[in-house]
Parts: sequence; structure tokens; C-alpha cells
Amino acid sequence: MQKHLTLMAGAALLVTLAAPSWAQTATDTNAEPPTAETVVATVNGVEITLGHMIVARASLPQQYQQLEDEVLYDGILEQLVQQSALAQNFEGDVPLRITKSLENEERSLLAGEVVEAVLQDAITEEALQELYDRQFGDIDPEEEYNASHILVETEEAALAVKETIDGGADFGATAREKSTGPSGPNGGELGWFGPGMMVPAFEAATIALEVGEVSAPVQTQFGWHIIKLNETRKAEIPTLEDVRADLTQELSQIAAQEAIQDATEAADVQVPADLEIDPAVLKQTDLLE
Repeated sequence: MQKHLTLMAGAALLVTLAAPSWAQTATDTNAEPPTAETVVATVNGVEITLGHMIVARASLPQQYQQLEDEVLYDGILEQLVQQSALAQNFEGDVPLRITKSLENEERSLLAGEVVEAVLQDAITEEALQELYDRQFGDIDPEEEYNASHILVETEEAALAVKETIDGGADFGATAREKSTGPSGPNGGELGWFGPGMMVPAFEAATIALEVGEVSAPVQTQFGWHIIKLNETRKAEIPTLEDVRADLTQELSQIAAQEAIQDATEAADVQVPADLEIDPAVLKQTDLLE
């Protein structure tokens, strides 16, 4: 479709075409509402319908769909009029590349309709709840930790910091003064984290602490840490609404794949056994001439 929209080169073009305003404001409250078969123009007797315009608008790139309705209406209608006028000047047989493109497009659209119908039946509240229960129903909430740390370069420095803290120094103030890590200015606070979010040695030392306890020096690839466990909690299990979009996408993928597989397996597919084709032949667009 995009190939056939080359006359609509951009938003600015729509504005500068100086086309007549074909968009009409309805004033007759007794008029019948428009349908997809409502004729919006004829070109040498060939009808252009509202349905043609709706399909053309739906296939536009997103940036064009942000334009005002009246601008789009005029631009799309003018484009379809121009295309119709040009198409009527075509002489001779329809090129093979066009007939093959139309066959591919029809095949793709009809396949999409089948999948869409399958998804409408598959994506139900019952199916979503069942998938949610399967993924989250038996989860044991993980422990999460809120910790602070003071990072220094050597074990000697870490031991000195530990001695200072054990002597009653405020942990946050000491972190702001001594820590070389990015959390130092914030009193060493790291916020909440769960299993796997910290390097193993740091995580293991944190898990071993009681709330309010300060660790002995812990070495990681970043240096030497003095860790204080501030608080623990159980991680919240997401609700169905929290993960509805993800579950819907997962169900859609499963249902679509099953529909594709079932249809393909049920079809009588035959590929000639003696057919030998060089895959590079797909580049030979001259075969469509």
C-alpha cells in the first residue's frame, strides 16, 4: 500500500497542495449516516467510496494519522482522485507484478482475518485468569532487601570504617564522608533489591545480616564494602491487572501459532519433489515483466 501512496509525500505536501476542501460538515439531521459504500467522488464514472478512504487512512504511517481530520480527508480524497485518473490512462494487460502483488495482499489479509477471529475466541477473562493462576498462583514471594553500604578501596580502610561504625558513628554520615561509591552522597543507601540484583558476595553478606546489623568488610570486584541491612520485605506478587497486557500478548502468540499450525497441518500441501530452484532467483524481478 505504501508504494501506492507516493503522491502523499509528507504532511507539508498535504497542506500546500491548495486542494479544494471536499470535507463537508453535516447539517441535515435527517440524513442517512454514511456507510463504507457511500460514494464520495466519481472519476469518469468510476466510484470512490468512503470505504476506500477509510482503508487508505488506516494504512498511512503514524505521523500522517496525527494530522487534523479535515486535512487528511482532503489529502486522501485528492490522492484517490489522482490515482483513479492516472489508473484509467493505463493501457494494455495488467502487469504480472501487480497481479501477483494483489494475490499476496489478499492472501495476507484473509489470513489475518482468520487469526483475528481465533484471537477473539481465545482471549477471554477465563483464559487470562487460568494463565495468571498457572504463572503466579503458586509463587512463594521472594525476600527483598533494603541496604546501605560504604565502599572503600582497601581492606584496611574497610576495617577502619567498621571500627568507626561500631564505635557509634552514624552510618549515613560516615558513608557521605568515606564512601567512594556513587551512593556515598546519599548516605550509602541502595534502596530495595531482590535476589540476583547484586553481585554474589554482596548479596550473600546482606542476606546473612539481621535488620540493623552492620557487616564485616566484604570484598567484591568493586572494592571493599561495609553493609548495613536497613529493612526486609516480601516482594509483591503482581495482580492480574498488573500483567494483563503481557498475558494477553502471550495468549495471542499461543493461539495464533496453534491456528497457523492446525491450518497448515490440515492443508494438502504439495511441493514438487524434483523441483530444483536456486534461492537467488528471488532477486530476479525481471521474471515479473
